Formats: sequence, structure tokens, C-alpha cells
Amino acid sequence: MLKIQEIREIIKLVDSSSIDEFVFEADDTKVKLKKNGATTVVTDAPAQVIKAVTPAPAAPVVETPKAPAAPVAEKPAAPKAEVANDASLHKIVSPMVGTFYKAPNPESPAFVQTGDKVGEETVVCIVEAMKLFNEIEAEVKGEIVEILVNDGELVEYGQPLFLVKED
Repeated sequence: MLKIQEIREIIKLVDSSSIDEFVFEADDTKVKLKKNGATTVVTDAPAQVIKAVTPAPAAPVVETPKAPAAPVAEKPAAPKAEVANDASLHKIVSPMVGTFYKAPNPESPAFVQTGDKVGEETVVCIVEAMKLFNEIEAEVKGEIVEILVNDGELVEYGQPLFLVKED
């Protein structure tokens, strides 16, 4: 069963994201959150129903524009629509809902970039969920063809993160 603090963390994550609806099920617990309305948390254990109301949205965060990064020479690639729909490419997907990070910290280089060769145990990114940083491994041997999400972006369970051309 989820603790109240864990439920609060989930509410904060959903509130600060672009997700409108979130559903989590594990064992005898089911959590369903919807933005702009009442949030209902229901557990399937006998006589356990918890209702909570989402907090009022926080004040909008205003980000200052960053200086454009220096252009990086990349290999010519197929148009994105063709690459993303290529059935021969392996998709590395997010095993959980969380925040995608391409590097272990802001000062470090990215784990992988387009064109990098990876092995089954190569760490390609981190997905942070409830203050836990989970290293995501490639699980295939090949070359990174495309990175599908931006650093700091909220990702969903099963969302493709990378496209890999298998060796």
C-alpha cells in the first residue's frame, strides 16, 4: 500500500508535468489522478478508499531563455517520421513514469549521443521517479539512431526514449 507521502509526491509530479491523467496499479493498490478536477485514489484492499483533491496549480514557472548551443555536426539522417516508424529499429522504452536525464549530472557529458555504439549493459540515460534515480540500459547491441526525448522531460511508462539500429 502506498504511503501518504508517496501519494503526495505522485501528485506533485503529475501537477508539474504536461500529463492530464495518471494511473498506477500494483498488487492491491490503484491510484488514478486527473488534472483540473478531483483526484481519486482507490485501493482494492477491503474497505480502503482514499479520496484526495489535487492542490491548486502552482504559479507558472518562467524559464529564462538559454543561449543557443553551438551546432554539432551530425551524420545525415532520414526524416524523423520515417526513422520513428522504421520497424527494423529497436526502441528503448521507459520502464516507469519519471523525468528523463541524459547525463548523471548537469556538468557531465551525456551517457550516449546519436551515432554512439551501445552494448546490452550500456547505460543510456537515467529516469528519476520519486527521488530515485534509475539507470536505464540499452539491452541490445547496436548504434543509437535517434534520441526521442529532451533532457529534463517527463516520460511515461512504455514511452520510447531511443531508437537503436541493432548489430
